[in-house]
Amino acid sequence: MAQHTLARASSVENILARHSGAGRDHLIPLLQEIQEAEGFLSRVALRLVAAHLHLPESKVYGVATFYNQFRFQARGSFPIAVCRGTACHVKGSASVLAALERELRIAAGGTTRDGLFSLEVVACIGACGLAPVIAVGDDYHAGVTPSQVPGIVDRYRRQAQEQGRALEPVAVDAEEMLA
Repeated sequence: MAQHTLARASSVENILARHSGAGRDHLIPLLQEIQEAEGFLSRVALRLVAAHLHLPESKVYGVATFYNQFRFQARGSFPIAVCRGTACHVKGSASVLAALERELRIAAGGTTRDGLFSLEVVACIGACGLAPVIAVGDDYHAGVTPSQVPGIVDRYRRQAQEQGRALEPVAVDAEEMLA
């Protein structure tokens, strides 16, 4: 098992230890706390929660995948949210999403190999008058067109370089992903 997987398991075990005697009614709060601490829910975390609550892993996985709030891979340093609300949809957010997927080489719900960007679709950002809108972290970009996407992405790549963030692909723990 990779070093970061062991550290993640230790962190999850510490959280579970604070909830000794927890029952199945603690499943969602435990998943929320683990995601808050780890940034996402790993397969290792789901297994540990299942064992702790004496539930089948399939039950824990089923609950975690049912709710939109749970993520199963780490978010990028720059999470990108694409609004797909009615106003944004009518103004072309589908083509903006497609341009982002091409530029980042990931599908919605994914994270780039270098860990810089994650891409998600949201129901509404709440800026309908500025449609189509995307959010990169806390920065909002209004009236975005597909042709603007490469420039927006490059701005954050340059920012990452200036901040000294690695642009090398991150290692993927195949054992954890395939287990």
